[in-house]
Amino acid sequence: MTSENKKTNVEIQLPRDCTFTPQDWHVLAQYWYPIALASEVTEKPISAKLLDTKLVCYRSNDKVVIARDLCFHRGAPLSKGWVENGEIVCPYHGFRYNCEGKCTSVPAHPDAKISPKLKLIVYPAVEKYGLIWTSLSSSEEQIPEFPGWDDPDFLNVLPPSFDIAGSAGRQMEGFLDVSHFAYVHTETFGDRNNTEVREYKVKRDGNELLAEYWSTVSNYGKGQDNPAPEGFNWLREFRVFPPFAASLTVYFPNDGKLMILNCASPVSARYSRLFCPISRNFDKNAPIEDTIKFNLQVFQEDREMVEAQTPEDLPLDLQAEAHIPADRTSIAYRQLLTEIGLGRTYTT
Repeated sequence: MTSENKKTNVEIQLPRDCTFTPQDWHVLAQYWYPIALASEVTEKPISAKLLDTKLVCYRSNDKVVIARDLCFHRGAPLSKGWVENGEIVCPYHGFRYNCEGKCTSVPAHPDAKISPKLKLIVYPAVEKYGLIWTSLSSSEEQIPEFPGWDDPDFLNVLPPSFDIAGSAGRQMEGFLDVSHFAYVHTETFGDRNNTEVREYKVKRDGNELLAEYWSTVSNYGKGQDNPAPEGFNWLREFRVFPPFAASLTVYFPNDGKLMILNCASPVSARYSRLFCPISRNFDKNAPIEDTIKFNLQVFQEDREMVEAQTPEDLPLDLQAEAHIPADRTSIAYRQLLTEIGLGRTYTT
């Protein structure tokens, strides 16, 4: 972290009733997260929450604007207001703000000079993979790579966002876990008669992790046609983008590829909103609704476990929980979170 970033961290005020330690909040605020589906963001303002910070999100003449959900006059939430001629209007006293956050009108005093204090806290906004991304204290874009989304040979599917009353760290570790399929996902694709986890390795690629895992556990859902030859070996390639995003590429028969981007957006320390773009280069005529239904069922199976785990936070102290060889990816993930500066008793 640069000295400039450290200076910025001191100046940024923590949200009221912050559920993170100050150290963890400042570390996490440096990263980018999705906060909404792009299709949800229109000229009608919507509210969102990231790292305990209340946000308002809307479009102003096709530009996405993300700001603190607060009018500094009397603290009214701008998400209850509306957009008129590209400016957001406070619902309490009609103050207007342009897309740069500058107040342009105080209706009670139309001819008076407007105080410079009447300026919104505006955050960067990027639309990518059908999602709206932002960061609370970093202007340098840091959005995970997801090449399938922009490849014309791939079909893109975007399930609705999925709320989890659990930490982003626990959700992420569950996504990376390869030994729970046979027990948590028995209704979707897991097989209680196929539980063995073969040895695999985790590699470091810069600030990211890469794990390649081979198994005979099919990725076709229960009740679906399974054209894979008997004994087919499935390659699942995980790439981790700290702190709370990871991609999974599953290699199907006949050069098929299924790509999933798992983004656990930390609403608060123990509440997450999952965004999960999906791309595939096969079965492109299959109903998208079936794909969404299947993945929502998988999310639900994982949610039940994540919400029940204790401690709710992901322990970064490797002595706090027991580990087995199948946990190589999650061990490396916990070490990576420690490296970026999160506390030992974290995480979210």
